Amino acid sequence: MKCLIIEDNEFLREGLMLFLKDVAEIEVADNGRQGVDLFTGALKEGRPFDLVLLDIIMPEMDGQQALRLMRQAEKDAQRQEQKSVIIMTSSLNSPENVQEAMWDGDCTDYLVKPVARADLMGMLKRHGLL
Repeated sequence: MKCLIIEDNEFLREGLMLFLKDVAEIEVADNGRQGVDLFTGALKEGRPFDLVLLDIIMPEMDGQQALRLMRQAEKDAQRQEQKSVIIMTSSLNSPENVQEAMWDGDCTDYLVKPVARADLMGMLKRHGLL
């Protein structure tokens, strides 16, 4: 599984990497702009990410905007049937954030921080990545 972790907090980023190190080839970005660039570059190379873990609150570009740009890049690349699993991660458990991510942004799922390994692995199984 090819995974992109987009998280500006180094401690949280390292934790996610630790959870996934045995099951994924991991690339990281510490802001939304860098994450979108890595995502679109992988699409253009024909090696799209299977999984993206995307923080909502980040510098340069927030996760909601990054999500919309990634989904648009998939449309442009005609990958509607093979979309990446994009899981938003946030300490914000408000209905508005969940609604924007899930319905408006077309994210696959939503995890509230701190992310527990069991929750993440269960979600990956549910989405057919494990």
